[in-house]
Amino acid sequence: MLNASLHVDTADPVAPVHRRTFGSFVEHMGRCVYTGIYEPGHPAADTHGFRRDVADLVRELGVSTVRYPGGNFVSGYKWEDGVGPREQRPVRRDLAWHSIETNQFGLDEFMTWCRDLGIEPMMAVNLGTRGLAEALDLLEYCNHPSGTHLSDQRVANGHPAPHDIRMWCLGNEMDGPWQIGNLDARSYGRKAAQVARAMKTADRDLELVVCGSSGSSMPTFGEWEATVLEETYDSVEYISLHAYYEEHDGDLGSFLASATDMDAFIDSVTATADAVGARLRNPKRIQLSFDEWNVWYLSRHQAEAAVQPTDDWRAAPRVIEDQYNVADAVVVGNLLISLLRHSDRVTAASQAQLANVIAPIMTEPGGPAWRQSIFHPFALTARAARGQVLRTRLSSPEYGTERHGTVPALDAVVTHDEQDGSTSLFVVNRSTDQHLTLDADLTGLAPGSVTDAQTLSDEDPYAANTMDAPDRVVPRPAKDVRLENGRLTAVLPPVSWSVITLSAANG
Repeated sequence: MLNASLHVDTADPVAPVHRRTFGSFVEHMGRCVYTGIYEPGHPAADTHGFRRDVADLVRELGVSTVRYPGGNFVSGYKWEDGVGPREQRPVRRDLAWHSIETNQFGLDEFMTWCRDLGIEPMMAVNLGTRGLAEALDLLEYCNHPSGTHLSDQRVANGHPAPHDIRMWCLGNEMDGPWQIGNLDARSYGRKAAQVARAMKTADRDLELVVCGSSGSSMPTFGEWEATVLEETYDSVEYISLHAYYEEHDGDLGSFLASATDMDAFIDSVTATADAVGARLRNPKRIQLSFDEWNVWYLSRHQAEAAVQPTDDWRAAPRVIEDQYNVADAVVVGNLLISLLRHSDRVTAASQAQLANVIAPIMTEPGGPAWRQSIFHPFALTARAARGQVLRTRLSSPEYGTERHGTVPALDAVVTHDEQDGSTSLFVVNRSTDQHLTLDADLTGLAPGSVTDAQTLSDEDPYAANTMDAPDRVVPRPAKDVRLENGRLTAVLPPVSWSVITLSAANG
């Protein structure tokens, strides 16, 4: 049995909990759109062709924003192909994912879907094969009320009210050699700055996200961020971060510590952005948009892609439909802890993706939809994290990993809502074989009682949900949780993620 402690500092909160932290990502890739969120003819489809069973799960998941339409897909996308009468929309090849795009689902369908679910859209513009003129056209179509060629086209297409999209991504992963139209940092920075200035001339209240590195392992990481921000600092609000994690060669201990890499990634980009701001003598603080993150067995996908026939062009093929297990869910819960811990700078995030493609929600064409294991920590965190993120001091036993060095077995973050006095603890036990007893000093918050305590764990860390067994992995009531005189004790199983919510003393 391991023993760890947690102390909460109530005097100096980190930042508010941002609802944009609980964003997702819909890309025209595989079955994310077609037979994912959109499937006309499905028994659960509504009049728009949206799957109501999937929509119900999206609501339960607590998604706040959705980034669209990519991803790599956006760098070859013509948004005009996806508006207007469906029978007139062209069928195109998508070079990013080597598939056929029917364009039966496009911009207006996406916006209708967002509006129905109360989701804020986060739109990406194509800076790969396109540029300034096309970005301004898209902005006019989306946000201008009426009386211009493109805004009147939107009205004629059945959308009299502007879509009023506030948050825009200036391309996607433009440092990546896999990206259509990729550029060096200086060229991309100048292109993005030109587009940003023009977009804000048309609509000054936009929030713009410039591309950071595709990952911290890129050879130009750090230098890319500094150069791009030198060109765009005055014109953008955010810089993006992307990171995916997987277990390598049975090294579960390293995999469970993936959030330590995310912590370091965030800290590095924050320091780089602040250094550029200081050099430019600009008091503005660039925010971070972690708009792609998840567990993704990328090495498996790359091996499969290497043997794919080059003449095999299909619409909505089954690609990277990873099946997630308990360990994957614990890592996802820990990555959410990292994002919340950095809420002073990470003010938007998007888990990639929403349905079927490395996703918390799986569907079968014409059949059911179900929750993957990673659905649960996201949904419970989105529901329970409210108010302010508090600073915590952790004391924990450590263990050695091959990839991340020595790491603590315990990781945790605490949020507190002053309005109703509720407190939520999000806790991970990374140990692969030992229970952990947590002693949390919450006396400064004057908690009254434990109102909910749930743990996601299993004797088999590789247990997973399937279409035939959709509830094999679910959160269950946590055992051995006690609150006495403001001190909480809990016994956490190995390879586990837990959320514990407490009411105010007078609640």
